Amino acid sequence: MADETTKTKKTNTLKSAKPAKSGSGSQVQSLSRALLLLERLADSDMGMSLTEVAGSLGLAPSTTHRLLNSLRSHDFVDVDESQGLWSIGVNAFSIGNAYLKKRDFIAQARPFMKRLVAETGETSNLAILEKNSVVYVGQVESPQTMRMVVSLGSRSPLHASGVGKALLSAMPRREAMDIIKKTGMVTFTGHTITSPSQFEQELNKISLQGYSLDDEEQFEGLRCIAANIYNEYGEAVAGISISGPAVRVKWERIPMLSALVMDAAREVTKAIGGQVPALLKKTHDG
Repeated sequence: MADETTKTKKTNTLKSAKPAKSGSGSQVQSLSRALLLLERLADSDMGMSLTEVAGSLGLAPSTTHRLLNSLRSHDFVDVDESQGLWSIGVNAFSIGNAYLKKRDFIAQARPFMKRLVAETGETSNLAILEKNSVVYVGQVESPQTMRMVVSLGSRSPLHASGVGKALLSAMPRREAMDIIKKTGMVTFTGHTITSPSQFEQELNKISLQGYSLDDEEQFEGLRCIAANIYNEYGEAVAGISISGPAVRVKWERIPMLSALVMDAAREVTKAIGGQVPALLKKTHDG
């Protein structure tokens, strides 16, 4: 399955303050435009033409072309001369990848994600909470021909993803509901929970059982089971999950699969020196 990214519309036009005599104002504006340009290209799988990039930013083609060439000179963007399509360059990837290096739990989680794939046959994902969505920061793909695949750095909606629901369940309920109401709770399938009161009940259920279930709520035919990884303060820092076709992730397998996911989450928590909150630990151990 393709990218699960939920794209957030960003302001296309930048208002600049009066440039300082030194020209610092115009430099800041150019930097802001260049960063927005990189975001647009990062959202495109196949690359974008000059016209498309300029249109998405509300800039003149000449200005856009100047920005692209400047970024290209530093390998932040690349261009397919034969098709005239611009895309993210290798230097942008290198800098973005530096984010992963500072998050120890990503490297620590990988062996357990591989084990999950071996035990369940399904793709394992690692995601964090970022503003009003979840961002995927790790993945080990299933060997199956039909499998769930997302791009690292892509986003999913909080209310319709296993990792999103798991992470929200670990937050104070009022704070979680304030966040979820801001998302608009978009309907993706007939299974998507769009009622705030029903969603709050779902969070309470997840808190008690220790895992969340995305039951075809974002994509028809796809199920996801997720559990939280905690830091030394008992705060959820990431969600680990397995995702696969509903024809394989059947209802009768959910108790076994959820136990495996929770075991992996607890082991990653232990590996990073974290601790599972007392209530969850008591529930699981009991």
